[in-house]
Amino acid sequence: MYGKTYSAKPAEIEKKWLLIDAKGLVVGRLASLIAMRLRGKHKATFTPHMDDGDNVIVINADKVVLTGRKRDQKVYYHHTGYPGGIKERTAKFILEGRFPERVLEKAVERMLPRGPLGRKQLGNLRVYKGAEHPHAAQSPVTIDIAAMNSKNARSA
Repeated sequence: MYGKTYSAKPAEIEKKWLLIDAKGLVVGRLASLIAMRLRGKHKATFTPHMDDGDNVIVINADKVVLTGRKRDQKVYYHHTGYPGGIKERTAKFILEGRFPERVLEKAVERMLPRGPLGRKQLGNLRVYKGAEHPHAAQSPVTIDIAAMNSKNARSA
């Protein structure tokens, strides 16, 4: 009659290593593609309760681009835990600071589901601000995000 719904078993899951050069790429578009890869939604074997996404390495995360006036106007909030302890930082402040890769990390984190599985999948993302990465032994496959759609890349 009808086929059964496929559900991946831990032994069947095959994780690839992907390398993305974020230089000149738009943050939101890049983050949505990374989130999809981390969850495994690009695979026919996607199973919602299993971590069957790929491992993603992002280099040159300090050279990402925000469209419009977001670089100056986008604000990231965090709370210290004390009354009245809400703090804010602009995207420009973070990108010019010590950990510019956090802009991309936050964008991807907010596109993944909250919970134990989402946290595990976020652990498969490795973001580096420079062109160097220590994962050469995994022989990652390079993906050209800019070539997928003309809107994915923008000159700063």
